[in-house]
Amino acid sequence: MGALSSRVLRPAGRTEQPEPTPGAGGSARRSDAGEDAAHGFCYCPGGRKRKRSSGTFCYCHPESETDEDEDEGDEQQRLLNTPRRKKLKSTSKYIYQTLFLNGENSDIKICALGEEWSLHKIYLCQSGYFSSMFSGSWKESSMNIIELEIPDQNIDIEALQVAFGSLYRDDVLIKPSRVVAILAAACMLQLDGLIQQCGETMKETISVRTVCGYYTSAGTYGLDSVKKKCLEWLLNNLMTHQSVELFKELSINVMRQLIGSSNLFVMQVEMDVYTALKKWMFLQLVPSWNGSLKQLLTETDVWFSKWKKDFEGTTFLETEQGKPFAPVFRHLRLQYIISDLASARIIEQDSLVPSEWLASVYKQQWLAMLRAEQDSEVGPQEINKEELEGNSMRCGRKLAKDGEYCWRWTGFNFGFDLLVTYTNRYIIFKRNTLNQPCSGSVSLQPRRSIAFRLRLASFDSSGKLICSRATGYQILTLEKDQEQVVMNLDSRLLIFPLYICCNFLYISPEKRTESNRHPENPGH
Repeated sequence: MGALSSRVLRPAGRTEQPEPTPGAGGSARRSDAGEDAAHGFCYCPGGRKRKRSSGTFCYCHPESETDEDEDEGDEQQRLLNTPRRKKLKSTSKYIYQTLFLNGENSDIKICALGEEWSLHKIYLCQSGYFSSMFSGSWKESSMNIIELEIPDQNIDIEALQVAFGSLYRDDVLIKPSRVVAILAAACMLQLDGLIQQCGETMKETISVRTVCGYYTSAGTYGLDSVKKKCLEWLLNNLMTHQSVELFKELSINVMRQLIGSSNLFVMQVEMDVYTALKKWMFLQLVPSWNGSLKQLLTETDVWFSKWKKDFEGTTFLETEQGKPFAPVFRHLRLQYIISDLASARIIEQDSLVPSEWLASVYKQQWLAMLRAEQDSEVGPQEINKEELEGNSMRCGRKLAKDGEYCWRWTGFNFGFDLLVTYTNRYIIFKRNTLNQPCSGSVSLQPRRSIAFRLRLASFDSSGKLICSRATGYQILTLEKDQEQVVMNLDSRLLIFPLYICCNFLYISPEKRTESNRHPENPGH
């Protein structure tokens, strides 16, 4: 082994020993550490000097200078080219404070609703209303004081303050409670950006308290996307989240659209739609009623019972008081109400629906039953969307928590006893024939078909749709006691409570032909 090298500490001021000559045995003694440090040398393994972090040179590893210089240069270049964020005083805030709030260097005054604003034409020209006023031959183009007439009662001083202020700043905070008034002001002044922001605020804050007001305002000010969003919210929540407050605010025109829609998210069956309509009509007639939702049906039945005693022999929808509501009740799918005995008895006893309406439906259903029994009717064979949307049975179910469920919806369905099962994230339809007990008769035909659409949804506390899934309209053909998986749920959809809504068509409406109207052999 070679001799071990050592470092000798010398007293301060002692002169440095000469470097060893080449070829001398053993290791050369190194110079004083302090002096080396002053010159930027370092001690490397194996007795060699290397470059220190100060940037001086290492004789033993000359390539280290190039590598480290390049690294240091790259780092400095990166720092030079990396943008740094430093919050400065906002120009927008300065403009808003100085020019709008303080009115400095104002060249025009706007007066409205007893208030005065010191503003600037160059900013007002962002408004289509003022741009036209100042650029045309209007007398106001040369005036320094302008009196604005405010024809819209929705506009108030606070709304004008926000609208004018939006011309001097980049963003505007809009409270849902103020959005309609601000929208009205924005529409009058033709502020497209503010109108759009109001629309987005409305769509994000639809709830039972705001939906009717938003729907009306969206129609008034031409926000079709907001109007559509409100209608979607109502279709999803009218039956799933019933509310006394909502029933009071819903107009006849809006309710007519909801009841007539195949997208109404029905809970239970069509009879429950009739019951909801009855409660809504009572609250429209007696808006001062302030009870709870649980008390509402009882109070409704009591009120209409008293009316029935006074107008014996006349149904309510035929009276002057009831006629305005008739177009809404016309959209009920009565064929799915009278198919259940208990429901048929209630609707007869209530005496709300004219007997002529019911008579025509009884006839329609009787003929459909005869076709199913005697004419080898096996159900729909093709998708007719218009037919399905206008005539399908609407029904639904709420699953409060995950688990296993099996149910059937009540009513006579022409011998097709449909069992619905939810288990392990699957929804299964089964044509029950012999396996499970059934309260009514069942068809023994080898194969039967139904047209259906299945929808699932979850909502947050405000009724906003969290997630949803739908199958679209389909034809399903089942043999006796056969079952079929119709939906496999994604785990992301499993947010409970889970709402299930179905549209079914068990038998197609009869197609009228000449042979239907004039049979050749009526005895057969």
